[in-house]
Amino acid sequence: MSAEAIAIVAAAQTPSYRAYNNTEPALIMRVVNEILSETKLDRHDIDFTIAGSCDYLSGLPFAFVANVDGFGAWPPVYESHVEMDGAFALFEAWVRLSVGDLDFALVAGSGKSSPGTPREIFPLQTDPYYGAPLGLDPVSTAGLQGRALIDAGRASERDFAEVVSRSRRDGMSNPHAQVTADVSADFLLDEPYYAAPLRRHDLPPISDGAAAVLLARGDRARELTDNPVWIRGIDHRIESNQLGLRDLATSVSTRLAAESLGLKSGPVDVAELCVRYSPEEIVLRQALELGDETRINPSGGPLCGHPVMATGLVRVIEVAQRIRAGDARRGVAHAASGPALQQNLLCVLEGEN
Repeated sequence: MSAEAIAIVAAAQTPSYRAYNNTEPALIMRVVNEILSETKLDRHDIDFTIAGSCDYLSGLPFAFVANVDGFGAWPPVYESHVEMDGAFALFEAWVRLSVGDLDFALVAGSGKSSPGTPREIFPLQTDPYYGAPLGLDPVSTAGLQGRALIDAGRASERDFAEVVSRSRRDGMSNPHAQVTADVSADFLLDEPYYAAPLRRHDLPPISDGAAAVLLARGDRARELTDNPVWIRGIDHRIESNQLGLRDLATSVSTRLAAESLGLKSGPVDVAELCVRYSPEEIVLRQALELGDETRINPSGGPLCGHPVMATGLVRVIEVAQRIRAGDARRGVAHAASGPALQQNLLCVLEGEN
């Protein structure tokens, strides 16, 4: 193995809270302290820190600056930020470590959705000339994607209900999950529509939470843990934010990312997919060509807890933890951003040889 290989050596996440009654920096400090305690590192040992968060959620300009206090990053010149999910911050940290002059990078994602109404907030991030004036919110967009799948003959409302039923049931064994239940698809199909063809359970819960991982290069990773989880590749693709310019029933960007990473070159034991709305699992599963041998979202996925800006990074953590526990040898984590799976990131993870 190349000495430049990069691994996840520690990870932490908070539960998905319906409403966390403290600050976002407090959420970050909690997961950072957990990682430092596990690795026995001092904050000054961390070469580079990077966070993913969203000022829109807090309604404050440059709100991410306060989050630096949660890291304890000093001097602050070694800190970076992306206005996206923590999984995309992970991508930047992976690239930064690949340069070869640093050994450790601390990555976090955090968000508090509870203070506002996400369905009203997120349309403000859309195209200011067409999307924002229409108020095209994520829930309505997800409904359009669900209808596109049905019209294309690629899924049915029962398929959506089966995704929710399995996810909520799997989430019962996840201590970080927010919404869980052992409920049948038939029961779910009796619920009223919320944004047809979707029902309320096809949506993720509103959540507060944070997650963090520590990355290390080569032998430094083996010094910190006997069980590093190696990042074999990350790929990020973007499609048009104009819904009319792409087929919502497919995900070309996800398929191209999977091909670039050679995902089909070996078995995929587990896949944690950023399924924020139940139709998205159908689209992603088909784009990745995942077979029955792959366990999808055994954590319950975002349908059981959706701390915006940490949800994708949690997918990485869930795969890494299953590999570290010996429950999987190779897995893929997925993160998404934008309307109807506009932006997609894949991260392939493997255990030590």
